[in-house]
Amino acid sequence: MVSRNLSDESYILDLCDAVLRRKSLRQHRFDFLRGDRRGPNTANPVLENAGRRLPVDAFYEDLGLVIEYRECQHSEAVPFMDKRITVSGVSRGEQRRLYDARRRSVLPSYRVTLVELNYSEFAHDGRKRLRRHTDADRARLEKRLGPYLTRQEP
Repeated sequence: MVSRNLSDESYILDLCDAVLRRKSLRQHRFDFLRGDRRGPNTANPVLENAGRRLPVDAFYEDLGLVIEYRECQHSEAVPFMDKRITVSGVSRGEQRRLYDARRRSVLPSYRVTLVELNYSEFAHDGRKRLRRHTDADRARLEKRLGPYLTRQEP
């Protein structure tokens, strides 16, 4: 397993920090964004937010912006990672899809913009690891994050 600070996620988020000229809060957890709770009634929508607070990859508080970096397991089956059954009684892969959808629906209702960056947007190898062409990757991020580049720096 790759150390978190050497991961593709960390590389992309470091570039986002550089492009936005800000330091993000990594693995930030909002009180209003929660996973499924343990025990009975986990399918009850009233209890939807009763579980642990879900992390987001990067949060820029002054911009009201969350960035999520999506590795391949967010868009395709990865049997090794997906086979475990979770507290919700579904596979890890299904839980990941549910939690990704929850981020998409809940964050905007709290006036937080979500930008999802997929590994496939960047040059990558056959194992879906980024090739790390810094100049090209930075240009791609500048294009994707353009609306946030004109905002005042903190």
